[in-house]
Amino acid sequence: MSSIGNRLERRWVTALKAAVIALAVLCSVGPLLYGVLLSIRPLADVIARPLDLLPSFGELDLTSYTTALKSESDDGFGLARFMGNSLGVALATTALAIACSVLGAYAAVRLRFFARDTVNGLFLAVYLLPGIVLAVPLFVFFSRIGLAGSLTGLVLIYLAQTIPVALYMLRNYFLAVPASVEEAALIDGCGRLGLIRRVVLPMALPGIMATSLYVFMIAWNEYLFALLFLVSDREQWTVALGIAQLTEFSVPTTVLMAGSIAITVPIVVLFFWAQRMLISGLTVGAEKG
Repeated sequence: MSSIGNRLERRWVTALKAAVIALAVLCSVGPLLYGVLLSIRPLADVIARPLDLLPSFGELDLTSYTTALKSESDDGFGLARFMGNSLGVALATTALAIACSVLGAYAAVRLRFFARDTVNGLFLAVYLLPGIVLAVPLFVFFSRIGLAGSLTGLVLIYLAQTIPVALYMLRNYFLAVPASVEEAALIDGCGRLGLIRRVVLPMALPGIMATSLYVFMIAWNEYLFALLFLVSDREQWTVALGIAQLTEFSVPTTVLMAGSIAITVPIVVLFFWAQRMLISGLTVGAEKG
């Protein structure tokens, strides 16, 4: 009887786990799926039947995507151009931040210098400052040097935002690289830069990929500094500003949903492309950190 009771208990536990997982997936994916379905329906049909989830094949309409993406001269909202601006800013920020952070994090882990532990603690202390506190001084400074209202100035702002946390993340990954491997390479005559390029970077590549994805998402989604620096020049807008304009009452709901889905696609594609290395990198950092 006890064995039968144990089997029933395990079945109940398994069923309860499955129900909890299904509910969590429904709560997470449900709103996104509803947004996708809204974006491919005609506005008149959405207004008439807003709670319908599965439109018929004849009701499918992709004009909301073309309206959101095409330029203002073609009666659109210019989201494609804003996505291009954001892509350039995010790629430049990621490349420069990782290049600086790799060297800084390696120095913090392997090199001996005065107040090293204090410097390591300051990595996150700088990042913990709220962006709103730095917004006005940075705007005044960049206005005086002529970089306010430019994507170049925005990249420099994002570098200041992301390098401290990237340094801290990469530091944990570099700690997972065995020091004995580096010592063997140095004994074989490998220089310090060659050691980083040939030994450290390949072994810490999962962590670098994880950090790169994190930095890219920050630069892609950031709104406060983009609004402060670029609001006066629509040609320079990023996706954060572009999607904000779609929240106006005059913009159809279907266009808002289409724009939201469109700017999410690059992040989703990038995440799935780097998923295996991202998970591996986070696991290594967690084990060592």
